Amino acid sequence: MPGTCTSSLQVPFLDLGLQNRRIWSELQEAIETVAARSQFILGPAVERFETAFAPYVGRRFCVGVNSGTSALHMTLAACDIGPGDDVITTPHTWISTSWAISYVGARPVFVDIDPVTCNIDPQKVRRAITPRTKAILPVHLYGQACEMDALCRIAREHDLLLIEDAAQAHGAVYDGRRIGSFGKAACYSFYPGKNLGALGEGGAVVTDDEELAERIRRLRDHAQDGRHHHVELGFNTRMEGIQAAVLDVKLRYLDGWNAARARHARQYCGALADVPGVQLPTAVQPNAHVWHLFVILVSGMDRDELQKELAERGVACGVHYPTPVPFQPVYAHLGYRRGDFPVAEDVMRRCLSLPMFPELEDRQIEHVAEVLRSVLQMTPLSRFRERGRG
Repeated sequence: MPGTCTSSLQVPFLDLGLQNRRIWSELQEAIETVAARSQFILGPAVERFETAFAPYVGRRFCVGVNSGTSALHMTLAACDIGPGDDVITTPHTWISTSWAISYVGARPVFVDIDPVTCNIDPQKVRRAITPRTKAILPVHLYGQACEMDALCRIAREHDLLLIEDAAQAHGAVYDGRRIGSFGKAACYSFYPGKNLGALGEGGAVVTDDEELAERIRRLRDHAQDGRHHHVELGFNTRMEGIQAAVLDVKLRYLDGWNAARARHARQYCGALADVPGVQLPTAVQPNAHVWHLFVILVSGMDRDELQKELAERGVACGVHYPTPVPFQPVYAHLGYRRGDFPVAEDVMRRCLSLPMFPELEDRQIEHVAEVLRSVLQMTPLSRFRERGRG
């Protein structure tokens, strides 16, 4: 059938095994060193990674924890945010951002997003501030930097804490500074699929505030300021030595991997520039986007149906994210309704994440573009007939 793609090439959404195999000898040596010394929880490997990651971001201190969720939680707790406080954040993100706010007893206040970056809209942040507001918690979504100059200005004017969720933006740069170096603190996830990913869970907090860093170090280790001496309610959110050792190795490759992602993004944009029904992502500044995800917005066809059609043709895609956080059942008590976030709701209906990882090949990108073009140009009847032949 004209206009259809019959290639048997399979394109995964992500291939973590390929990346790890390419540097496995280094990873294995790092892991074996930790295992030989039985330094599995905190210890020298964690300290080495903290010492390397803080200056990479442009901060004085780094505190390793067991997940990005814990990084957010420990930071809000250490900043004494709690019951009676509001924290302004985005409805368009993974739910961990809001979990952390809820864990400390504060209330998440959601505001709509910018239609270009899909990040929180600073003007809507300004309008949402009340006497209860204690902090702003922006998310650098998909690897794209938020509008940090405006958010920093708003935080200063209203004496608010600014805490960055940089879980998807390792290495991004905004106005010559690394993302993660703007707010009171920034929180990272090292979930395996991140630009800088461990071989399991991991997270970190970076800050220039020595007192805040010390408090987070206590909180992550049962709030001990000495062995068997617990000074407040603590948690067990310590980073594992093996994960830190893996991250220390991978940090050396991060800038190169991000550069590869940027090349892939440029190739995608060139290949899809004239495809009707596809709205391409835009980087607002050079290096401000590290392309953790390459997310298009689709029109003229149901997104979920398109994802299914692509999967049947060997192209694996994702959806990040299908439901605004305030519309999750757990947050029904906040009283948000459909139509409260028109931009985010539209994006979430139409967003589709194409395959993106540093080791992606040119031929795979061209194949994704060819298949996407083919499916979008087919009529519903021709799609039905082709599926029937499968």
